[in-house]
Amino acid sequence: MNRPRLFLVTPPAFDTATLADQLKQAFTGGDIACVMIYMPDASTKDIQAAADILVPIIQDGGAAALVYGDTQAAGRSGADGVHVDKSLEDLKLAVESFQPDRVVGTGGTKTKHDAMEWAETGVDYLFFGKLDLAEKETAHDKTLSGANWWAELFETPCVALAGNTLETLAEVAATGADFVALKDAVWHSEDIAKTISDANTVLEAHPFPEVD
Repeated sequence: MNRPRLFLVTPPAFDTATLADQLKQAFTGGDIACVMIYMPDASTKDIQAAADILVPIIQDGGAAALVYGDTQAAGRSGADGVHVDKSLEDLKLAVESFQPDRVVGTGGTKTKHDAMEWAETGVDYLFFGKLDLAEKETAHDKTLSGANWWAELFETPCVALAGNTLETLAEVAATGADFVALKDAVWHSEDIAKTISDANTVLEAHPFPEVD
Protein backbone atom coordinates (compact mmCIF):
# COMPACT_ATOMS: atom_id res chain seq x y z
CA MET A 1 0.00 0.00 0.00
CA ASN A 2 1.77 3.16 -1.14
CA ARG A 3 -1.07 5.58 -0.50
CA PRO A 4 -4.00 5.98 1.89
CA ARG A 5 -6.93 3.62 1.34
CA LEU A 6 -10.64 4.06 1.95
CA PHE A 7 -12.27 2.91 5.18
CA LEU A 8 -16.07 3.18 5.05
CA VAL A 9 -18.28 3.53 8.12
CA THR A 10 -21.99 2.72 7.80
CA PRO A 11 -24.67 5.09 9.09
CA PRO A 12 -25.62 4.39 12.74
CA ALA A 13 -29.10 3.27 11.65
CA PHE A 14 -30.06 1.88 8.26
CA ASP A 15 -32.31 -0.40 6.28
CA THR A 16 -30.16 -3.47 5.67
CA ALA A 17 -31.49 -4.20 2.17
CA THR A 18 -30.88 -0.60 1.08
CA LEU A 19 -27.39 -0.55 2.52
CA ALA A 20 -26.60 -3.88 0.88
CA ASP A 21 -27.44 -2.34 -2.50
CA GLN A 22 -25.38 0.75 -1.71
CA LEU A 23 -22.38 -1.38 -0.77
CA LYS A 24 -22.59 -3.32 -4.02
CA GLN A 25 -22.59 0.01 -5.89
CA ALA A 26 -19.64 1.23 -3.83
CA PHE A 27 -17.45 -1.71 -4.77
CA THR A 28 -17.98 -1.07 -8.47
CA GLY A 29 -16.33 2.31 -7.92
CA GLY A 30 -12.89 1.08 -6.94
CA ASP A 31 -10.65 0.19 -4.02
CA ILE A 32 -12.11 -0.03 -0.50
CA ALA A 33 -9.96 -1.44 2.30
CA CYS A 34 -12.48 -1.82 5.12
CA VAL A 35 -16.13 -1.34 5.96
CA MET A 36 -17.16 -0.89 9.58
CA ILE A 37 -20.72 -1.95 10.41
CA TYR A 38 -21.49 0.81 12.90
CA MET A 39 -24.68 0.19 14.89
CA PRO A 40 -23.92 1.70 18.33
CA ASP A 41 -27.48 1.54 19.67
CA ALA A 42 -28.51 -1.85 18.33
CA SER A 43 -28.76 -5.18 20.16
CA THR A 44 -26.41 -8.07 19.46
CA LYS A 45 -29.29 -9.84 17.70
CA ASP A 46 -29.92 -6.90 15.35
CA ILE A 47 -26.22 -6.33 14.69
CA GLN A 48 -25.74 -9.97 13.82
CA ALA A 49 -28.80 -10.00 11.56
CA ALA A 50 -27.40 -7.06 9.60
CA ALA A 51 -23.87 -8.45 9.59
CA ASP A 52 -25.05 -11.83 8.28
CA ILE A 53 -26.19 -10.02 5.13
CA LEU A 54 -23.53 -7.31 4.85
CA VAL A 55 -20.35 -9.20 5.74
CA PRO A 56 -20.40 -11.48 2.66
CA ILE A 57 -20.99 -8.46 0.39
CA ILE A 58 -18.07 -6.61 1.94
CA GLN A 59 -15.79 -9.63 1.71
CA ASP A 60 -16.84 -10.36 -1.88
CA GLY A 61 -15.84 -6.77 -2.66
CA GLY A 62 -12.33 -7.51 -1.42
CA ALA A 63 -12.58 -5.46 1.79
CA ALA A 64 -12.35 -6.35 5.46
CA ALA A 65 -15.70 -6.40 7.26
CA LEU A 66 -15.48 -4.99 10.78
CA VAL A 67 -18.22 -4.88 13.42
CA TYR A 68 -18.37 -2.00 15.86
CA GLY A 69 -18.43 -2.76 19.56
CA ASP A 70 -19.84 -6.29 19.58
CA THR A 71 -17.38 -9.16 19.65
CA GLN A 72 -20.15 -11.74 19.78
CA ALA A 73 -21.85 -10.49 16.60
CA ALA A 74 -18.47 -10.11 14.91
CA GLY A 75 -17.48 -13.66 15.73
CA ARG A 76 -20.76 -15.30 14.79
CA SER A 77 -21.19 -13.42 11.49
CA GLY A 78 -17.76 -14.36 10.19
CA ALA A 79 -16.61 -10.74 10.12
CA ASP A 80 -12.91 -10.06 9.65
CA GLY A 81 -12.65 -8.15 12.89
CA VAL A 82 -14.06 -5.85 15.52
CA HIS A 83 -13.69 -2.20 16.57
CA VAL A 84 -13.64 -1.78 20.37
CA ASP A 85 -13.47 1.67 21.95
CA LYS A 86 -15.42 1.62 25.22
CA SER A 87 -12.73 0.56 27.68
CA LEU A 88 -9.14 -0.59 27.80
CA GLU A 89 -10.19 -3.84 29.50
CA ASP A 90 -12.67 -4.66 26.71
CA LEU A 91 -9.98 -3.91 24.17
CA LYS A 92 -7.47 -6.22 25.84
CA LEU A 93 -10.06 -9.03 25.88
CA ALA A 94 -10.81 -8.51 22.18
CA VAL A 95 -7.12 -8.60 21.26
CA GLU A 96 -6.68 -11.78 23.28
CA SER A 97 -9.63 -13.58 21.69
CA PHE A 98 -9.53 -12.28 18.08
CA GLN A 99 -5.87 -11.96 17.15
CA PRO A 100 -3.95 -13.09 15.22
CA ASP A 101 -6.68 -14.47 12.96
CA ARG A 102 -8.90 -11.38 12.99
CA VAL A 103 -8.49 -7.62 13.08
CA VAL A 104 -8.95 -5.59 16.26
CA GLY A 105 -9.10 -1.80 16.00
CA THR A 106 -9.75 0.98 18.46
CA GLY A 107 -10.13 4.75 18.69
CA GLY A 108 -11.89 7.56 20.47
CA THR A 109 -9.00 8.13 22.89
CA LYS A 110 -9.02 11.58 24.50
CA THR A 111 -5.30 12.10 25.16
CA LYS A 112 -2.01 11.21 23.51
CA HIS A 113 -1.13 9.10 26.52
CA ASP A 114 -4.34 7.08 26.12
CA ALA A 115 -3.71 6.63 22.41
CA MET A 116 -0.26 5.19 23.11
CA GLU A 117 -1.51 3.01 25.96
CA TRP A 118 -4.38 1.58 23.93
CA ALA A 119 -2.12 0.95 20.94
CA GLU A 120 0.28 -0.98 23.19
CA THR A 121 -2.37 -3.72 23.45
CA GLY A 122 -1.28 -4.73 19.95
CA VAL A 123 -4.28 -3.40 17.99
CA ASP A 124 -4.20 -3.42 14.22
CA TYR A 125 -5.14 0.25 13.85
CA LEU A 126 -5.97 3.39 15.81
CA PHE A 127 -8.96 5.46 14.66
CA PHE A 128 -8.88 9.27 14.92
CA GLY A 129 -12.25 11.01 14.77
CA LYS A 130 -15.47 10.86 16.78
CA LEU A 131 -17.88 8.37 15.25
CA ASP A 132 -20.83 9.78 17.19
CA LEU A 133 -20.35 13.46 16.29
CA ALA A 134 -22.36 15.14 13.54
CA GLU A 135 -20.14 15.45 10.49
CA LYS A 136 -19.02 18.78 9.07
CA GLU A 137 -17.81 19.43 5.55
CA THR A 138 -14.22 19.17 6.73
CA ALA A 139 -12.45 16.91 9.20
CA HIS A 140 -12.31 18.04 12.81
CA ASP A 141 -9.09 19.80 13.80
CA LYS A 142 -8.38 17.25 16.55
CA THR A 143 -8.69 14.43 14.02
CA LEU A 144 -6.16 16.05 11.70
CA SER A 145 -3.67 16.92 14.44
CA GLY A 146 -4.00 13.47 16.04
CA ALA A 147 -3.49 11.59 12.77
CA ASN A 148 -0.58 13.86 11.83
CA TRP A 149 1.16 13.21 15.14
CA TRP A 150 0.50 9.48 15.06
CA ALA A 151 1.49 8.85 11.43
CA GLU A 152 4.81 10.61 11.95
CA LEU A 153 5.88 8.74 15.08
CA PHE A 154 4.27 5.31 15.33
CA GLU A 155 4.23 2.03 13.42
CA THR A 156 0.64 1.03 14.22
CA PRO A 157 -1.52 2.07 11.24
CA CYS A 158 -4.01 4.86 11.80
CA VAL A 159 -7.39 5.79 10.33
CA ALA A 160 -8.51 9.43 10.11
CA LEU A 161 -12.17 10.36 9.72
CA ALA A 162 -12.87 12.86 6.95
CA GLY A 163 -15.79 15.27 6.73
CA ASN A 164 -18.97 14.72 4.73
CA THR A 165 -17.70 16.00 1.37
CA LEU A 166 -15.03 14.70 -0.99
CA GLU A 167 -13.25 18.05 -0.75
CA THR A 168 -12.13 17.01 2.73
CA LEU A 169 -10.13 14.01 1.48
CA ALA A 170 -6.98 15.88 0.52
CA GLU A 171 -6.54 17.45 3.96
CA VAL A 172 -6.94 14.08 5.64
CA ALA A 173 -4.64 12.24 3.22
CA ALA A 174 -2.00 14.91 3.84
CA THR A 175 -1.73 13.80 7.49
CA GLY A 176 -0.04 10.58 6.39
CA ALA A 177 -2.85 8.42 7.79
CA ASP A 178 -2.86 4.89 6.36
CA PHE A 179 -6.64 4.94 5.89
CA VAL A 180 -9.17 7.72 5.32
CA ALA A 181 -12.62 7.05 6.74
CA LEU A 182 -15.81 8.25 5.04
CA LYS A 183 -19.38 8.12 6.32
CA ASP A 184 -22.06 10.53 5.07
CA ALA A 185 -20.11 11.54 1.96
CA VAL A 186 -20.76 8.03 0.61
CA TRP A 187 -24.23 7.14 1.84
CA HIS A 188 -25.77 10.52 0.96
CA SER A 189 -24.31 10.45 -2.54
CA GLU A 190 -26.58 10.16 -5.59
CA ASP A 191 -23.88 8.17 -7.40
CA ILE A 192 -22.01 6.06 -4.88
CA ALA A 193 -19.77 4.32 -7.44
CA LYS A 194 -18.60 7.70 -8.78
CA THR A 195 -18.01 8.96 -5.24
CA ILE A 196 -15.74 5.97 -4.51
CA SER A 197 -13.94 6.40 -7.83
CA ASP A 198 -13.42 10.12 -7.23
CA ALA A 199 -12.23 9.45 -3.67
CA ASN A 200 -9.63 6.99 -4.91
CA THR A 201 -8.42 9.51 -7.48
CA VAL A 202 -7.80 12.03 -4.69
CA LEU A 203 -6.00 9.47 -2.52
CA GLU A 204 -3.78 8.38 -5.41
CA ALA A 205 -2.49 11.96 -5.52
CA HIS A 206 -1.16 11.56 -1.96
CA PRO A 207 1.39 8.73 -2.11
CA PHE A 208 3.39 7.93 1.00
CA PRO A 209 7.06 9.03 0.99
CA GLU A 210 9.48 6.38 -0.22
CA VAL A 211 11.33 4.69 2.63
CA ASP A 212 14.98 3.88 2.03
